[in-house]
Amino acid sequence: MKLQPNPQNLLGATVALWLFAIGSVQAAGTMTRFDQRSGSTLRLEGTSTLHDWQVVSPLIIGHLEVGPGFPTQPGQSVTPGKVEAEGEASIKVHSLYSVKKDGSRYDDKMDSIMRDMLLETNHPNIVFKLKEMVLKEAPKEKDGPYLFESKGDLSLAGVTSAITIPTTVLPLGEKNGYQTLKISGSVPLKMTQFGMKPYGILIKTSDDVTVKFDWVVGHKTAAAAAAK
Repeated sequence: MKLQPNPQNLLGATVALWLFAIGSVQAAGTMTRFDQRSGSTLRLEGTSTLHDWQVVSPLIIGHLEVGPGFPTQPGQSVTPGKVEAEGEASIKVHSLYSVKKDGSRYDDKMDSIMRDMLLETNHPNIVFKLKEMVLKEAPKEKDGPYLFESKGDLSLAGVTSAITIPTTVLPLGEKNGYQTLKISGSVPLKMTQFGMKPYGILIKTSDDVTVKFDWVVGHKTAAAAAAK
């Protein structure tokens, strides 16, 4: 006996698949985007046979997109583990300038040497593309930072290298109509890792450098968007 398809069953299956597809699209669209805000800084630190050196930039450009499991509010309860996060941060090499230990400007010659080492003419930007974030530890206090391990690709002087950065995320709450995060980190690197040779003959820079950053990003709140 040959069974005939039941139109009602076929209709039900079609509706179920349609609802599933809509749910999948909606789930994929739950990412929240944070864009750069003022207050960011990036710092490169190194040593030489003459003295320590440091250069800074006051502007980190880019964005961060996070899923619902990412802490965006102070004291938010989250589960350790991998979270949905992707983004890109960059600085213009020309925005870097040398400073003394007290924060005052060093000199233009040091700036020129540093920019030449970073091959600014052909590679004017330093870019980090975030690939993965893993929450390692939630704060012990409500206003404390969340400890992450961040992985991505750093492009510097025309060379791209995969790096891992211990990172803290500090939700700052709502500020001037923006939900704000402060993302901080520090990672040791080697100049030769990016194809750069330590500078100098009589006075030589070390191969080791440290990158430190505070990146402030914000997401416009619904109330602020509605008011606009």
